[in-house]
Amino acid sequence: MATLTSANAQLAIAVAGIFSAPQLIQGFAMDDAFTSEAIEQAEVQIGVDGEMSAAKVWVPYPITIHLMASSPSLRVFETWRQQQDANADVFVARGTIVIPSIAMTYDLVRGYLTKATPFPGAKKILEASQYEITWNRIVSSPTGPISI
Repeated sequence: MATLTSANAQLAIAVAGIFSAPQLIQGFAMDDAFTSEAIEQAEVQIGVDGEMSAAKVWVPYPITIHLMASSPSLRVFETWRQQQDANADVFVARGTIVIPSIAMTYDLVRGYLTKATPFPGAKKILEASQYEITWNRIVSSPTGPISI
């Protein structure tokens, strides 16, 4: 029987001009590692006569990454965020997600850091930080070795 664990899932990101070698992201939050939302795949219209038509629409694919305050990967995202601020520009990334439990690999194509928590929330214990990367495309395939 297949398992549904996400404990062995991997995410690696390379950012042109900052991290040319893929950075393996580690130290995910307790209940969330990375998530995406449902993406609109088509626009559908129904005419006054009741006939329906549809068309493919191109939309961005945002992914939110949740990291513990103690994550060593916070430095990856903080370096990326600070480089964007210092250069008043954006840096494009590429990435790969491997999820062994469902035997799938997802290639993340042309991504931009679009949201970032500037520091962990200071409560009873430090809260997880969130980083959103918006991708041009996400291409799925059966699992292979992680490479980007």
